[in-house]
Amino acid sequence: MAESKPRLQVKYENDVRKALVELHGYANPHQIPCVEKITLNMGVGQAIGDKKVLDLAVECMTEISGQKPVITTARKSIANFRLREGMPIGCMVTLRRQRMYEFLDRLVSVVLPRVRDFRGISRKAFDGRGNYTLGLTEQLVFPELNPDKFTRPQGMNITIVTSANTNDEARDLLEKLGMPFKQDKSKKGAA
Repeated sequence: MAESKPRLQVKYENDVRKALVELHGYANPHQIPCVEKITLNMGVGQAIGDKKVLDLAVECMTEISGQKPVITTARKSIANFRLREGMPIGCMVTLRRQRMYEFLDRLVSVVLPRVRDFRGISRKAFDGRGNYTLGLTEQLVFPELNPDKFTRPQGMNITIVTSANTNDEARDLLEKLGMPFKQDKSKKGAA
């Protein structure tokens, strides 16, 4: 039985690749940027005093991503924070292939519109190599989470790693995939 491709992957293969070739004029099909992986990272500072907080964060991350997260540990000891090297302080998950496309589709079409006072995401959060990072202040914008179970608001960082060489190429790729960026002020003034 053949597994069906995620909706966003089909859109990328059929429409986005052609649009990017027209926009940037790539000669080789391997030059066309694509999304390589998405990393979800949740730092849990309260895990030092209460281990249940970390367990709840791991459970939350599992429900959001569909796979079990890796527990991250402290690299250094910091006395002011009562932190010892090797203590568990968070969790992270790396999504690739189909799960990555499914997560990105949910993020763009369901999760981001549910963020309070949402007016688009920043156009400037690229790292110079075509990777984009955005932070969510609360995990309950994901509809699969039960608000009665996850009562403590917990933020997370989402990093989208692309194969693009420049920020502009990556921005064009994510825009074509439906990422709701804020309006560009230079374009808005010209219109």
